[in-house]
Amino acid sequence: MKFILALFLLLTCAICTSAQTQLKPPTETAMDRFLRYVKIDTQSAEDQPTVPSTKKQFDLARLLEKELKGLGAENVRVSEFCIVYAMVPGNLPDNSKAPVIGLIAHMDTSPAVSGANVNAIIHRNYRGGDIVLPNDKTQIISVAKNPILKTMIGDDIISADGTTLLGSDDKSGVAEIMTMIDVLRQNPQIKHGPIAIAFTPDEEVGEGIEKFDIEGFGAKFAYTVDGEELGEISNETWSARTATVTFKGLSTHPGTAKGIMVNAMYALADYLSRFPPNMLPETTEGRIGFVHPYTGVADVEQSTLKILLRDFDLSGLNTKEQMLRRMVRLTQRRFLKVKISIDVKENYKNMKEVLKDYPQLTDNAMEAARRAGLTPKIKPIRGGTDGARLTFRGLPCPNLFTGGQNFHGKLEFNSRRGLEKSTETLLHLVQIFAEKGK
Repeated sequence: MKFILALFLLLTCAICTSAQTQLKPPTETAMDRFLRYVKIDTQSAEDQPTVPSTKKQFDLARLLEKELKGLGAENVRVSEFCIVYAMVPGNLPDNSKAPVIGLIAHMDTSPAVSGANVNAIIHRNYRGGDIVLPNDKTQIISVAKNPILKTMIGDDIISADGTTLLGSDDKSGVAEIMTMIDVLRQNPQIKHGPIAIAFTPDEEVGEGIEKFDIEGFGAKFAYTVDGEELGEISNETWSARTATVTFKGLSTHPGTAKGIMVNAMYALADYLSRFPPNMLPETTEGRIGFVHPYTGVADVEQSTLKILLRDFDLSGLNTKEQMLRRMVRLTQRRFLKVKISIDVKENYKNMKEVLKDYPQLTDNAMEAARRAGLTPKIKPIRGGTDGARLTFRGLPCPNLFTGGQNFHGKLEFNSRRGLEKSTETLLHLVQIFAEKGK
């Protein structure tokens, strides 16, 4: 309990109007909420015709709906697309002077690794060294690959058991927002304006946010709570496209295939061999973009390959698309009987193109992190968030940290302090907007 006590003692000093006033703790800690939520399988699925892509995401949505009502939120509802909406009413003498700000987290977990039967392990009072996950000892959270562990001595680290992902992406964000609401409910002396809340499905497959009702949400701007290391605030994402390359051949019985069969898999293999090694995600970092062949089907009659294109600059993204199209032409020359086509779709653009006009959103987030005792820093996301699309739909939406690490894999982890400090930052953020009134 030492971290939760420290958190509320710090908040008491920072925000109470009287030195004698003590903050009441939430009815449930962020860590306990998080441990409950990760047990609910909400894995989304690629290439499904409906939103949500999996019905099991409603299990968490309905639970959050019930809990939000219990915490005094208003206009709580779950849409047909599994989006949870709510409004936390402000408590200022004149709420019209404070903008409605939004907080958003997503409920689904990545299709990359199973999210069923998550067995969360708490490594209490971490004393350093590698963490071997108990149910698959080949899964090791090593200090060499996770140097942040050196800063977490004495913390309680939370991981899965080595057989599933943990679900910190983004049930950490969900738990932190819910705990913030709980603290505000318990402590009406904390002044804040109206807060719009949303929990979304299918973020990991890039689909659910298209069904988001911005007008009904009611906020002027918002923050996604979907980042990683404590203190990291993001006002920039990739610009992103997805390419699908299709190779059409001709299948026939292999016993009589001479002169007839056209095996599309050979053309697929040739195409794959043309990817420059220095442009792949496993060889790039920082602001360097990549192309990533990530899934496909190998078959004689028709083979397909899906490729992610990512770059912070549109010019770099265009260059990558041109390269993929040039590779198609080169492979086509070698395999004249295979019909090869490429289709490229835009996923989202770098949200900095819009957020540069709203510097106060980043400034307020950084101030909130400082008040929580953290050292804030701006870090571009080598990925995307729901906020990137919302930003271009008229809801400016930077991204805030959750304390999590190693998203989308079995080595995912967070910690008690990560969850608590992220929650504390949200509490400071809503107060800053109430203080500034803009």
